[in-house]
Amino acid sequence: MIRPHYSKDVAEARESGAPLVALESTIITHGMPWPQNLEVAQQVEAEIRAHGATPATIAVLDGTLHVGLDPAQLETLAKTADAAKLSRADLAVCMAEGRTGATTVAATMIAAHLAGIDVFATGGIGGVHQGAEQSFDISADLAELAQTPVTVVCAGAKAILDLAKTLEVLETNGVPVIAYGQDHFPAFWSATSSLPAPLRMDDPAMMARAHLMRGALGLAGGQLIANPIPRKAEIPSEIITPLIAQANHEAKIQGMTGKAVTPFLLSRLFELTEGRSLKANIALVLNNARLAANIAREITDQRKSTTP
Repeated sequence: MIRPHYSKDVAEARESGAPLVALESTIITHGMPWPQNLEVAQQVEAEIRAHGATPATIAVLDGTLHVGLDPAQLETLAKTADAAKLSRADLAVCMAEGRTGATTVAATMIAAHLAGIDVFATGGIGGVHQGAEQSFDISADLAELAQTPVTVVCAGAKAILDLAKTLEVLETNGVPVIAYGQDHFPAFWSATSSLPAPLRMDDPAMMARAHLMRGALGLAGGQLIANPIPRKAEIPSEIITPLIAQANHEAKIQGMTGKAVTPFLLSRLFELTEGRSLKANIALVLNNARLAANIAREITDQRKSTTP
């Protein structure tokens, strides 16, 4: 089994048994322009620290899997224009070739589990793309949630996707989808949707207990915590939905497929919303970081309380 390279802060947290929260890196390399990408990455890490946990941003640098980046490495990654976008299929290849790559939800979950990290905060997971009944375009994130035991905190699946089909695939694969504090599944930029959430919890301590219970039962896979964007930062569905439809139509006309689809749609929505989508994205990521830190602290405390 390969041993990742741990940053000083992450190594110390692992040694002392302190709570850790994993963070993906594609939001840095593929989600925002320089220097805003670095500023947001720093803000998210600071938010996790402020809530009692240690952030562990994950990336592959020159073929080495890093769990936790020091400030210089974070800045270098933020300036890397040609970083690969890594999922389960290409993580090992990137490392074998000695290249640099940023981890998606799936690859971040793999690395987090390898490092013994229970909780991962992201913006929104991937899922079933519009028209998947023809293209079969379904994110590897969903399969990863079904097999890797990490609790993922997100604002739902990205709203550019087919949310109903995404929930169906998660249900089929036995992934618990838990909405935080509401009965409906959040829709990324919008705090709610018309879709009822399969499960609801109002307390990070109960989410932590459910995570530990899955481990005690020997169940494969993680759990998905759907944390709605703060209402003051959301883009209401009646505004964003027609813009998503327009962006999807343009992507289809241009023949976009595979990994090219999501970056195109997010970039187009940034233009169509005059930057409002990016501001909402930042707000929801910070909100997810706070909740993830609270869950990670609870898991650590509950685990210690049951250890002889």
